[in-house]
Amino acid sequence: MTEAIRFDGVHLDRGRTQVLRGVDWTVRAGERWVVLGPNGSGKTSMVMLAAAYDHPTRGTVRVLTHALGTVDVRALRLRIGLVSASVGKLLRPSLAAVDVVMSNRYGALEPWWHEYSEDDRLRARKLLDDAGFGHVADRGFGVLSEGERQQVQLARALMNEPELLLLDEPAAGLPHSEVETLIATVRRLRTDDDITVVIVEHHMGLIAALTDRVVVLDHGAKLMEGTAVEAQSDPRVIEAYIGKDAADDAA
Repeated sequence: MTEAIRFDGVHLDRGRTQVLRGVDWTVRAGERWVVLGPNGSGKTSMVMLAAAYDHPTRGTVRVLTHALGTVDVRALRLRIGLVSASVGKLLRPSLAAVDVVMSNRYGALEPWWHEYSEDDRLRARKLLDDAGFGHVADRGFGVLSEGERQQVQLARALMNEPELLLLDEPAAGLPHSEVETLIATVRRLRTDDDITVVIVEHHMGLIAALTDRVVVLDHGAKLMEGTAVEAQSDPRVIEAYIGKDAADDAA
């Protein structure tokens, strides 16, 4: 099976801080993964490498079979869908939701940088309709609720029919009702065998609802990988989240 993501001995340094330390990880095409770990464990840094928005300090990152540093990342990113708070902050608040979605046809942040067809606009509206959020299509992105903005970003990420979809803590800051709606959307994506999905999360309670395969980080190193059930019962993972005493109790 083709590899969608492969990390071999990946280190990422920020000055004197080791953000990632010797991470090995392979995601095969069509798989669904959650990258799990406490705050500050390196999850977002890992997904930004997979999104081709960063490069490793040492080691090799391959995305959709291409090694970073040997490929035009602008072309590569058009094959990747990314939902991230960092992207959301770059979007103009007054931009209509349908234009937020449509602009990703060319990986742009504004619709005036390229020419779009009526089919492009219809596809953007359909993506919002399919998610149950067609009613926000003509509203400004900045006036939407957190849950609505996440759904618009997800529709935007799907505009190019990506081979790889990366969701960086998509449930962060959402009330319970909007989390349930988001989970339902992600579950629909899991039926599409043509797309590889990786979700960054730090709430252990969500992982079983999102996926079956999990990689857990702690202090920039890979702690374990396996099924959601294995991650939730692994004493090392419990220790990373709750502390040594809880891990001893679980043993």
